[in-house]
Amino acid sequence: MSESSERSRTKIEEAKDKVIGAIAETMDLYGVTPAAANLYATMYFKDQMTLDEMRTELEMSKPSMSTSVRKLQDIKMVKKTFTRGSRKHTYVAEKNFFRSFMEFYCLMWEREVKMNMEAIEESQEDFINIIKDSSSTPEVVAEAKHFYDQLEESKAYYNWLDDLVESIRSGEIFEFLPKDQRD
Repeated sequence: MSESSERSRTKIEEAKDKVIGAIAETMDLYGVTPAAANLYATMYFKDQMTLDEMRTELEMSKPSMSTSVRKLQDIKMVKKTFTRGSRKHTYVAEKNFFRSFMEFYCLMWEREVKMNMEAIEESQEDFINIIKDSSSTPEVVAEAKHFYDQLEESKAYYNWLDDLVESIRSGEIFEFLPKDQRD
């Protein structure tokens, strides 16, 4: 390889390393460990990788590698692929950041809605029982009504968040916030 080609190859690797570093550094937003973040960022520039290739490239232990791959699969940033004639599993990084964002945040927001709405419904039921209880003092009834109403108002947020998730999943959000095609 000529000296010029070698210099160009080095610059390509340096440019990739800048992006890998930035992606890995920001993945904490997704609740991803630094090891998994480095793995995803490295895989971003690869067509596919086996677990052995990942371990060699990142010099990670097998348990750490498996945990990282599993986490990335859970949040749909990496998927397992089939390669005919190979007994080893290969993995591919999700390269569409819109899809990654949508999958991750929709999962987190759906979880938030489900957990909080269940807690609100159960608590409101408890407050209704307190309100209906003939042994409750007027002060206790007033306090229970206040908290019941407060929780009722909070449902607007969770319903809105549920609608936001639906608009993202359906793609409707892009009518209001189009994907920008700037250079």
